[in-house]
Parts: sequence; C-alpha cells; structure tokens
Amino acid sequence: MSGSSLDGLDIAFVKLEENRGVWHYEFQAFACVAYQNEMAEQLKNASKLTVPDFLKLNTRFGHYIGEQVNLFIEQNKLQHQVHLITSHGHTVFHSPLHNTSTQIGDGATIAAVTELPTITDLRSMDVALGGQGAPIVPIGDKLLFPEYDYWLNIGGIANITARVNDSFVAFDVCPANQVLNLLAQNTGKEMDENGALAADGNLLIDVLSQLNEQDYYRQLPPKSLSNEAAIALAFPHLLESAHDVKDLLHTTVVHIAEQIAQATKHFPSNSVNPKMLVTGGGAFNTYLVKQITNLLSLQNIEVVVPDAQTVNYKEALVMALIGTLRWREEPNVLKEITGASRCSISGALWMN
Repeated sequence: MSGSSLDGLDIAFVKLEENRGVWHYEFQAFACVAYQNEMAEQLKNASKLTVPDFLKLNTRFGHYIGEQVNLFIEQNKLQHQVHLITSHGHTVFHSPLHNTSTQIGDGATIAAVTELPTITDLRSMDVALGGQGAPIVPIGDKLLFPEYDYWLNIGGIANITARVNDSFVAFDVCPANQVLNLLAQNTGKEMDENGALAADGNLLIDVLSQLNEQDYYRQLPPKSLSNEAAIALAFPHLLESAHDVKDLLHTTVVHIAEQIAQATKHFPSNSVNPKMLVTGGGAFNTYLVKQITNLLSLQNIEVVVPDAQTVNYKEALVMALIGTLRWREEPNVLKEITGASRCSISGALWMN
C-alpha cells in the first residue's frame, strides 16, 4: 500500500481465516519502507509526465514493489509461505466522473519479479460500473472490525465509514496529513510531531470559515477526493497564506476535526454507546485526536486509537483481505459505498 502522504511503502504479511462468514486476522510481519527523495518526487509528479515517461514509471515502480516484497520475504524468512500478493499501488489519477482511476505499480512486473500470484488494479472495475472507486477499505471495516460504529482513517486524506442501520456509508472527508505535512515543512520539519506546533498556534477564524464553506463539504456521498483535488481545497487559504505557520496548522486541525464531527452528525449511530476506530498516520497526532475526541464527545461517540501496528497497517491489512476475496471470486467492493451499479469482484490477477 502506498498512500497519499508519500511516507513510504507499507508491507504486511497477514494470515486471514474465515469461518461461517466470520473473519479473523493476524499480523505476522510488517514494515514501512521509507521512500528516498527521488522516488517520492517521481510519485508526487507522476500525473505531470508524458505518456511514455508515465508508462516507464509504472513499470519501474512495479519493479521497486517486487524487489521490496522479495527483500521483506527474505528478511522475515517467509519463503514458501506467501500465497498471493495484493498491491494497491500508488494513486496518480482519480476521476470517477470520467470512469477512470489509475494506480501505478505494474502488476505483471510485480508477479515476474516475485514469482508469486499478484492482484492489482483494485478500483477500475468499480469506476467502470459508475462508482467512485473509493473508498474501498469499508469492506475491511465491515468484515474485520465489526465491533465499531465508525471507522476513521487519517492519512493524506481523511476518510470515514459509518454504519447506518444495517448498511454502510463511506467517503473522503477532507484533506489531512498531506496539508499538515506541507505546512510543517515550511518550518524545516517533515511533519508536526504530536501536533506540537498546531497546539502552540491560534485559530484564524476567517481562514477556518473559508475552508469550511467550500462546495465539496456540502456534497452528499458517494464522493471522493483525488490528491490534486484535496490539495486544491487548501489553496489559497492555507498553502499560499502569509499567516504564521503555527496558526495555519492550528486552524487546519480545527477544520479537520469539525469536518469529521459534521460527517458523524449527518450519519448518526443507532448504538447506545457508539465507538469510532481511528487509524492512519494522523492517529499519532495527539493534538488532532484530542480535538476530534472533544467534538465527538458531544455526540456521545467514544474515540478509540488501537495498537500501533493496526494504526499503521490497517489499510495494508484490508488490501490483503480485498485480494483474498478476489482470489475466492467474492465481491470485495460495495456498491452502497461507491455508488456503482452493483457490487464487484475487483482486481486484476497476474500469474506466472
């Protein structure tokens, strides 16, 4: 899994077991391979490449993924234990309006390098069926973490799944870590660790109003954000602003928390004591989690941050589940989430 925050390639070796419709999982090994600056820049600028250069990067990134998987297998002594690889790849272009979503990291190349069955291209079938192609993680929320009522992932983009009666709704909420990181980098830091800079800032009420009033936040789901659309929501109010960085970080944290609270208000839980599972890199931002917790306590929602491996590798875990369902030829993307005409068995299978 490679996310929009571009911190690295998440790899998880997961054991999945299903018994009469009840799923269990076990992390057996995991790692985050940090991108070198050159790779991060190539992925960041992939959408600006010419077609020939884009295709070359797609293959090159496939080689990179395959090589990292081989190294991971060797380091963890997993030879002859891996049944299949599921690779989400890295999203470069996402335009559901045009039935298109592209994640690079060529599947044939991964399969050739690793000599293992490989499943890729997890979103294309859903967008071909008129869906958003996102979020696809809710199938994992439903099957692997059924004890919760809300599931929040705070990555480069914050997205949420909510249980509504016996169904589910999920959507991208707002830009998150990618904007916080860009602001923090103006101070020479890679990120605002624990939200310390934001905690030391002041609220810019005018900027907060400008952020909250954007059209995207008035749209009903299904809806999703590309990386470019997410960044566009932050211009010019944040990333071109002359305000102090600490104040901009503080205001962004408040904005994220308020949008998450608005999302849960739109989709209230029927549970007496609803619980929200919070994962993704933003779950380690203690100031952000505190602001979210404060607002959600007004709705009687308990915020739960799980163990570090679940926080870091939940999305990689769900990709393993999606690949397993594809292997079993069972639906792995839900139409009620994405707005597609039907649920789909998504993913391209590459065999040696």
